[in-house]
Order: sequence, then structure tokens, then C-alpha cells
Amino acid sequence: MSSDFEAYEQDFGTLTAEITNKIGRIPKLAGEEKTQLVLNVDKQLEEVRELMEQMDLEVREIPIQSRAMYNSRLKSYKQEMEKLEKDFKRSRIAYSDEVRNELLGDDGSSSETQRAHLLDNTERLERSSRRLEAGYQIAVETEQVGQEILANLHSDREKIQRSRDRLRETDANLGKSSRILTGMLRRIIQNRILVFILGAIILLTIVLAIYFNLRGH
Repeated sequence: MSSDFEAYEQDFGTLTAEITNKIGRIPKLAGEEKTQLVLNVDKQLEEVRELMEQMDLEVREIPIQSRAMYNSRLKSYKQEMEKLEKDFKRSRIAYSDEVRNELLGDDGSSSETQRAHLLDNTERLERSSRRLEAGYQIAVETEQVGQEILANLHSDREKIQRSRDRLRETDANLGKSSRILTGMLRRIIQNRILVFILGAIILLTIVLAIYFNLRGH
């Protein structure tokens, strides 16, 4: 999984370098050439967004113990992406103002006012986007914590089940040992009774032998 992420990183570096170069060229061009460059940058930014989505999916598949490092790298790439989008919006705003001035003949003061409004709206949109991104990140982290808790609960359940099995086995062994000891004790008592009876018979025999011997004399 990490090798795929690193491959995406290389693609990200190549694309962002090209986009940065093209964004810097937009204000210096004019006419159809500038229009085509704007469209090309817009297309490449969409490719970067898709690439970021793939990187995000790859990070989710990385083991938890290694995920923090990749999350940090992904976060820095997202910040770089935001900066690129901001620079591109500013270059497009400048490009739109230039085209509008050429078509409508607006004066410089009006253009600057409109640009200020556009920049203000852009900043608001970016703040909203950052808040949404932060909410999404919190949701992802919450999901990860939930998965870890479920995994721990499953592990604890297996441990408890194994402990119960061992207790049942121990209880069965104790029952068997108890039955064996009971049998042994019963046999000991029976043997002692037999010994007592045999002793009594022998003693009685000796007494009778002595009695009849004395009576014969």
C-alpha cells in the first residue's frame, strides 16, 4: 500500500510543478493562447483532485500504527493544493477582468472594486471549504477510533471465551478427580472392614483353640 502512495506522491509532484509554472504564465499571455492555458490548468487541477482522493483511500488501507505519518504528508499536500487553487483563482480573476475591460471598456477603478469583491467571495468559499475538510477529517478519525474499539472488543470477547472454555475444562477435571478420590476412599473403608473381620475371626479361632485345649487336659 505504501508503494502505491509513494507513486501517487510522484505524480502529485509532477502535476503541481506543471500547474505552478502555467499559473505563473497566465497573466503574461493574451487572447486564445491564454484561454487555452486556463482551460488546461483547470483540467490538470481536476486530475490533482482525483489523485488526492486516491491518496486518501490508500492512507485508509495503511495499518493504523503507520497511518499517522501518511496522514501528515497527505495534509501537507492538501494545503499545497489549496494554495494552487487560490493562485489559479486569482490568475483567472485577473484574466476575467482583462477580458471584460477589453469588451466593455470598464475603467480601472471599477475593475479593482469587482476584483476586491471576487477575492472576498473567494476567501469566504475557501474558509467554508476548510471547515468542511476539517469536519470530514474528524469524521474519518472518529471512524478509525470506532474500528479500533470494535477490534479491541472482539479481541476481549475471544479472550473471555477462551477463559470460559478453560474453566469448563478445569471443572470437568475436578469432577473426575472427585469421583476417583471418592472411589479410592470407598475401597479403603471396605479394606479396613475386611481386615477388622479377618482379625476378629483369627482372634476368635485362637480363643476357641485355647479353650478346647485347656478343657481337654
